[in-house]
Formats: sequence, C-alpha cells, structure tokens
Amino acid sequence: MSGFALRNPLTTKSSLLGLVAALFALTVVAQPTTTLRITTEYPATSMPGLGVSSFAERVAQKTGGRLVFETSFDATAGFKSADMVDAVQARKIDAADAFAGGVANKYPLFAVSSLPFLADSLPRAEALLKAARPAYERFLQAHGQKLLYTTPWPASGIWSRKPVTSLDGLRALRIRTYDDMSQATLTAAGAWASNISFADAMARIAAGDVDAVLSSGDGGAGRKLWQYLPAFTEINYAMPISIATINLAAYESLDAAGRTAVDQAAAETETAQWQRIRSRLEDNYRVMRSNGVMIEMNVPPSVTGALKAASVGAVRQWKEKVGPDADDILKRFGSN
Repeated sequence: MSGFALRNPLTTKSSLLGLVAALFALTVVAQPTTTLRITTEYPATSMPGLGVSSFAERVAQKTGGRLVFETSFDATAGFKSADMVDAVQARKIDAADAFAGGVANKYPLFAVSSLPFLADSLPRAEALLKAARPAYERFLQAHGQKLLYTTPWPASGIWSRKPVTSLDGLRALRIRTYDDMSQATLTAAGAWASNISFADAMARIAAGDVDAVLSSGDGGAGRKLWQYLPAFTEINYAMPISIATINLAAYESLDAAGRTAVDQAAAETETAQWQRIRSRLEDNYRVMRSNGVMIEMNVPPSVTGALKAASVGAVRQWKEKVGPDADDILKRFGSN
C-alpha cells in the first residue's frame, strides 16, 4: 500500500479544468492576425486622414484585433491619388483613400464631384454622391476593388499671397489645380493653371513656381499652405470627395466575420465623415484666422462670373469623355 498514492477526485477535476483553460488560452493566442495596409496622400489631420484612422480603429475594435489595417499618410506609401485605383487593383496596396479629382486624371468619371459650381453646398454634395454612387461601384468592381466609404471635403477656394478681389488678380495667378477640369476652368478664366497633386504642390510653392492653390486647405493641408499663402478667397468652386477602396481579392479572402466588420466599419466611417463636415468649415476658418490667414468672403461678381463662364466648356468636355454615365448621373442628380 505504501507504494501507491490515492488520487483526490477534486484535485484531478481541478487539474483537468486547468488543462482545458490552458488549451483554450493557447487557441485564442494562436488565432492569426490578418494585417492589411491602407494609405492616403493627405495629412492625418485632414478629412481623408481622419477617415482612414477612424476606419482602421473601427475594424480593429469589431474584430478584437484579429484584423488590422496599418495606416499611412502624406503619400509615404509611395502613391498619390492619381495612381491609387491602379495600385489597389494590382494590390501594391490593399486599400487606399484617394482624392476623386486626382483619380479623375486617369478615370474622368470621378471628376463629377469636382464639377464647377454644381455641388456648392452640403445638401447638393450629398445628392450628387447619391446620384454617382452606382457608377462608382460599377467602375471599381470592374477594376478589382470594392468601394468602402467616401469623405467630403469643405468647399474649394483659392489660397494665394493676397485675396483675389478682381479679375486682374485672378488672371495673374500661377495656380495649382487638382484635376484636368479645374485646370481647364482656371485656364479659360485667364489664370496660369497647372494640375499638380497635393503631395507635389508644396515643393512647387516653396520654389516659387506656383503662387496660388485651389483647395479647401482642410486640416493639416491648411497648415502647410498658410506658411506660404496667407490668404484664402471663398469662391465655393466645388465640394469634392475622396473615395476609399479595398482590393476585392483581399476583401474576399477574409472570413465572414472579417467582411462584416469591414462593411460595418466602412458604413460607420462614411456616416461620421459626412457628419463631421458640418462643423469642419467653421473649425477650419477659426484655426486659419488664429494663424493669420486672411479670409475673403466678399468675392466680386466679376471673378465668380468669369469662373462660371469658363466652366461651361470644361463640363461639356467631361460629359464627352465619360459618355452615358455622365448623362445618367446628372439626370439622377437633377431629380433629387
């Protein structure tokens, strides 16, 4: 008898429960983390930058960290908006937030949100997005990706060394524009316009090649601009958008829970972005004024009239490039 020890049933049960718990913990730890990359060419504090961060945080939260989107800003991933649709399609990057005007340099459909003086208020920008969204989704699916969410920009104005208060002042500008249409419009109005990505614009401004920029100057973008261009003229040219997309194969490789998390995070991010824009202009103006920016709201009719007259030909050319989708979008927009 002395060579045998009696087993305590309670001890044996406790050991088994501990073993089960340990195995469960190992199983949880062993669950793999999927990491995807999402980028934008704009600063983290801009509207697109905030959207990228918000989307990534929501996905991580919904999946308990099992799906992670690594974020990058200021074009540090090596892609500007004009290249992002192609980069996502080739999966050089898994997902991206691209300024639609930049994308339009290659794919004119996306210039619709930048049509001059069409979406010049938030309600009209929302209506235009609703009208264009089916065309966006069809196009992106054909290019191997899925639309995640959109981000609105505050209305575009003119950053310059002094406010634009005359037609002569407008025509003297060497101005950076953000798509072919805005370049054509400003050129037709008499300015010296160049289509330059935001990531490349600052070097051109610092070098003196450019002395004005068509932009809202939102968030961190404004902080860069007012170093050289301390005046902003509110012309309400357009309220363009950025679009966030994900490679379709990357999306479809996720399990059902991962896809659901991405879908929900994208929908919530879009809602939050369009809600955020409601106070964004006021916040931007407050920060701009506190940093010495002169904001000109009383734009002479000669300036706005010249810009609107110059935009007619650009819009006609856009419709010719896009074809039936353009007519369908404008018809849907007009019926809203």
